[in-house]
Amino acid sequence: MSSSGRKKKTASHAKKPADPIPKQNGSGTADVTSKKELRPYVDRFQGHRVLVVGDLMLDHYIWGSVQRISPEAPVPVVNVLRESVLLGGAGNVLHNILTLGGQGILCSVVGPDDAGRWLSDELRSKGIESGGIVIEEERPTTKKTRIIAHQQQIVRYDHEKKAEISAKTEKKFIQFINDQIYRIDCLVISDYAKGVITKGLLGAILPLARRRGIPVIVDPKVHHFSLYKKVTVITPNHLEASQASGIEIENEATLQQAGKTLLKKLGCQAVLITRGEQGMSLFDKSGEITHIPTEARQVFDVTGAGDTVVSTLSLAISAGAPLPMAARLANHAAGVVVGMVGTTAIEKAMLEKALS
Repeated sequence: MSSSGRKKKTASHAKKPADPIPKQNGSGTADVTSKKELRPYVDRFQGHRVLVVGDLMLDHYIWGSVQRISPEAPVPVVNVLRESVLLGGAGNVLHNILTLGGQGILCSVVGPDDAGRWLSDELRSKGIESGGIVIEEERPTTKKTRIIAHQQQIVRYDHEKKAEISAKTEKKFIQFINDQIYRIDCLVISDYAKGVITKGLLGAILPLARRRGIPVIVDPKVHHFSLYKKVTVITPNHLEASQASGIEIENEATLQQAGKTLLKKLGCQAVLITRGEQGMSLFDKSGEITHIPTEARQVFDVTGAGDTVVSTLSLAISAGAPLPMAARLANHAAGVVVGMVGTTAIEKAMLEKALS
């Protein structure tokens, strides 16, 4: 469930629908944590600092209305009413952390262009230090433009270069993260496969986080799964979990097989598989499986839901919430943002309202 078109945390895909989440069975239990139990952790978000490493992008929205079909081709003609630009990708993760009351640091790359300058200025306006943002001269800033009419996305077009960051940039990132690791409570890897997350970078920073006892949460891409070993929590969606485990998730049995397979492959503490309208399923290395039903009442747009999940998880874990409670909080937060159109950072007051 990216901003920037990432539909990962609420989208699900399979040849046939997954079985409904069981209320209770021998190998997994439905989550019964009350909202009252979750509220104290939200109050503790304040002051916790999260370092986000990943692909920063600019989310550009063109809002309009459609009254007719073009005579030139069978496509709608959009009458543009307004435009907006927002922090996207890893920037949206950071933005969610800030609006939830936490503190954030960002490590990413931009290009020497208008989009990169806007992102740098926007981060600066939010009090984010610029030391972790590197400008690569040959790389355009990743920019995703969506055209929205009548609360619905008509088309999206992207400006991007997916090549890996240079060795020089990678070295700068490693040094920056090494300097920041003593100041943070959690590390988030926001991987959109746009070039920031590399084998060399993760090979340097993940052992560093483990030595310092810093929890690591990964919002993954399938072809990087082998790089995420021994992290704290990884948050694939239904399709990503199927692809990474090699097991097509079609029912409760195959869901459990996939979750257990990923735990074994990665040696991580937990796998949180997000399943769209089926909710979430948390697989812990202890063998405990917790099924969390969805909290979304209406789904208008899943853009950015994945960013909200990892942001809320990072703060909840930093605040001392056990993993099942942290996942439930993330589920409530995602249920709020999918009810709004466009990239949306959840505010602390919104999450508190959802829990009241």
